[in-house]
Amino acid sequence: MNLAGNIRKLYAFSFLKMALFPMAIITLFWKDQIGLSLTQILLLQGFFSLATLLMEYPSGYLSDRLGYRFSLTLAAAIGVAGWSVYTLAESFSGVLLAEALLGISYAFISGSDSALLFETLRAQGQEEDYARFDGRMNGFAQSGEAAGALFAGLMYAYWPLFPFVVQIAVWLLALAICRSLKETPYQSTPSESHLAQALQVARTGLIENRHLSSTIFLAVVTGLASYYPVWLIQPYMQQTGVPLTWFGPVWALANLTVALFSLLSHRFHFHLGDRGMTVAFVVLILLGYLGLGLTGGVLSFLFYYLLTAMRGLQGPLLRHHLQRASVRSNRASILSLKSLAFRLLFVITGPLVGLLADHAGLQPTFLLLAGIFLLALIPLSRSFLRHLPLPNH
Repeated sequence: MNLAGNIRKLYAFSFLKMALFPMAIITLFWKDQIGLSLTQILLLQGFFSLATLLMEYPSGYLSDRLGYRFSLTLAAAIGVAGWSVYTLAESFSGVLLAEALLGISYAFISGSDSALLFETLRAQGQEEDYARFDGRMNGFAQSGEAAGALFAGLMYAYWPLFPFVVQIAVWLLALAICRSLKETPYQSTPSESHLAQALQVARTGLIENRHLSSTIFLAVVTGLASYYPVWLIQPYMQQTGVPLTWFGPVWALANLTVALFSLLSHRFHFHLGDRGMTVAFVVLILLGYLGLGLTGGVLSFLFYYLLTAMRGLQGPLLRHHLQRASVRSNRASILSLKSLAFRLLFVITGPLVGLLADHAGLQPTFLLLAGIFLLALIPLSRSFLRHLPLPNH
């Protein structure tokens, strides 16, 4: 079976799945066109995370048994449906339905594209080159997100639904690409108790292995620190007088900042070590939130880039620690556990942050979050550094 075409098709799919034209203006759309409050917006993202969370294991189960091509094709079809619902939405319930569909879509994508890449390379005897190809696939995804954002403001200014109509076309193209993928050979194996396995992974990752647990908790909290502003920065920019035509380029540059610092993360780590990198995470988060909270000018959004830089730096480093601390039998499960913890904590806290922003204002919210993250990150950072494995262990 000739699988070579899968690789370039997966690159194209990665670009398209992240070419999210509405993302750079989505908060404005919710606020100005649908009439949602910031509380509802953060609640909406909580529901998105919950939909993804609930479908994460079932979608992986189906993908393993029915094939990765099937899973990706289904994800693209659900994505088309989700963006189509957006063009008809007129209230919170309509947007909620669209977000639920998109959450399910991304749950089916999660891991399936990477797994198909790995299996394709293994079938061709290139398994050892996976990291290099995976890096390229991630590069295409970041480039797609930046490209999607670039003209979003202009499109939105011309017609608020324009970015969503274009998005439907993008996902129809993604659907065609998924249908053209070649499935790799696979076989079903008798399964043990999934519940028992899941509970053991949770015990190992959150309790028994202190290096794993401290890394997971640090990754979750630093991840949240870079995630809240994603949904608050657009109304903040609107409030500080940033021209609408800037929104696309600002969003694109934010994604390119993540990509750049992800590529440079290993070099920073070489010079700073684990301790220096951990201190850098805390400092960047503190400066980013204080800058957003204490200033209110047209260029104050630039402090947001300190948080996107932190996101780029922490991702590769903490994932590397999780990979090294895991074993082959639970490697993917540990990464899923981190994702589950992140989404669950966001479901709980996101609406509260939105409620605070609605009632106290954006700048006081950023200042309060600066204090909360500082209080949380100091003990989490100490725990992470204290439980690092000894060299060569």
